[in-house]
Amino acid sequence: QVQLVESGGGWVQPGGSLRLSCAAADNIFRQYIMEWHRQAPGKQRELVASMSPTGSETYGDSVKGRFTISRDNAKNTVYLQMNSLKPEDTAVYYCSTLVLQRRYWGQGTQVTVSS
Repeated sequence: QVQLVESGGGWVQPGGSLRLSCAAADNIFRQYIMEWHRQAPGKQRELVASMSPTGSETYGDSVKGRFTISRDNAKNTVYLQMNSLKPEDTAVYYCSTLVLQRRYWGQGTQVTVSS
């Protein structure tokens, strides 16, 4: 069983910033791609950003230039720094990884961007 423990999230005004964290077991963190997804009400879940064990990053078009994914190997933690937040970024954000063809999800954390 793969456990992904998320923290962060909350409410922020448009233009503000938040940072999400996702902790995983060492053997998972160092071997598999770590991803952040989000799901807004009434919409499909979408990939926001991902990072490979070697540090390669990918981003969804809607967050490029505003969000940054990073990792702390000492803490087995991956972060999602979200800047210049917009109301359309409001969603539940999930940490995820694909291990041996099985996808695992964190519990999700709510991000709300509104004035």
